[in-house]
Amino acid sequence: MNDDLEPEQDLAEQILLLLREQPDGCSEYELIQQLKARHSTHIPHLPLIDKLVLFRTHFLVFNALYRLRDRLWGECSHHLQISPLCVQLQPYVPGTSGITTGDPLRDYYLDMTNLRDTDEAEVERLLASFWSRMRGDQVGDRSGDWDPEQKRAALELFELDREPGLDMAAIKRRYRQLVSIHHPDRGGSTTRIQSINLAMEILQRHYR
Repeated sequence: MNDDLEPEQDLAEQILLLLREQPDGCSEYELIQQLKARHSTHIPHLPLIDKLVLFRTHFLVFNALYRLRDRLWGECSHHLQISPLCVQLQPYVPGTSGITTGDPLRDYYLDMTNLRDTDEAEVERLLASFWSRMRGDQVGDRSGDWDPEQKRAALELFELDREPGLDMAAIKRRYRQLVSIHHPDRGGSTTRIQSINLAMEILQRHYR
């Protein structure tokens, strides 16, 4: 049975189909992986380790999500919860499920010039901000359990998200490879190295 998404559907329609199959919702990462697995033609089918690919994929998905939320609200059918950690269809409740006026995130993602005009330096800044949020900016608090989504994002950055039987030795080998490739002394990016180090810090809390 061919389970591919219909190519004539736009990305918002494809996402709606996937969300209807998951009443408990899913993370942005999981949504992107499902779109790839079912061969959506609307997002890049490239590893998210490339910063421009990561930004473009994220932007396209969030643009589709905000367009879908507007449409569903206009139809009085559903409210769409949108966040990197949880995307979920929820019941429409009149008076409480409306579109928030002056929503800067909605305005940002619905403006396609932000996709076209964001350069590599800006993507580096956004990536640093992303890893800061994933880390929780809890430099002084190392005792709490970290969300599994942090682990998924770190493994995706390391391109180890589909490796069976993964252990810390394999993670350390990949870490050394990435540091060698992206070290500023070899023409790499300081921000990229910071992201790799933060990802390693996250993975060290999940693997021993």
